[in-house]
Amino acid sequence: MMSVETIYTSMDRSDLDRNFGFLIHDVARLMKTAFDRRGRELGLTRSQWYVLTVIYAHEGAPQAELADVMDMERPTLGKLLDRLEDKEWVERRPDPDDRRVKRVYLTDKVQSLMRALRGIAADDRADAIAGIDDAERDRMIETLFKMKSNLLALGQGEDETGARTGTNSALAAADD
Repeated sequence: MMSVETIYTSMDRSDLDRNFGFLIHDVARLMKTAFDRRGRELGLTRSQWYVLTVIYAHEGAPQAELADVMDMERPTLGKLLDRLEDKEWVERRPDPDDRRVKRVYLTDKVQSLMRALRGIAADDRADAIAGIDDAERDRMIETLFKMKSNLLALGQGEDETGARTGTNSALAAADD
């Protein structure tokens, strides 16, 4: 087996232009940048937009659950929610069964903004997939779903330390 060092030193710099991981990262970064340009006009940060969108999808969920869904630290989400509450875009209500739990809801005041945000996101997606036919787009989406499933399954095969169990990782195999 080749060592990791051999793999990286034998990689041509031009390979990075077609490297799958770099491409996914670059496309995501460029989509975020495009959204930021358009969303800035609405006085909204990408983080705030993301929180509002997740709340839209999980209306009434407990704050802790939203933090888990967003893979965000609870204090970080709390600060974002504080700012959104100051703008009267969200409200936190106590859970009827457990007063320690706060459930998060969008307010009526933010509904028109959410419609505008969905329009901006749709425009960004349309710009990103311009020139890609329906069949190519469908294959890409199916491929991304499979990749997401594969990556989610990786976490299921780890012990408490994050080490892979059962099978050797590609890096461990490359070091042999």
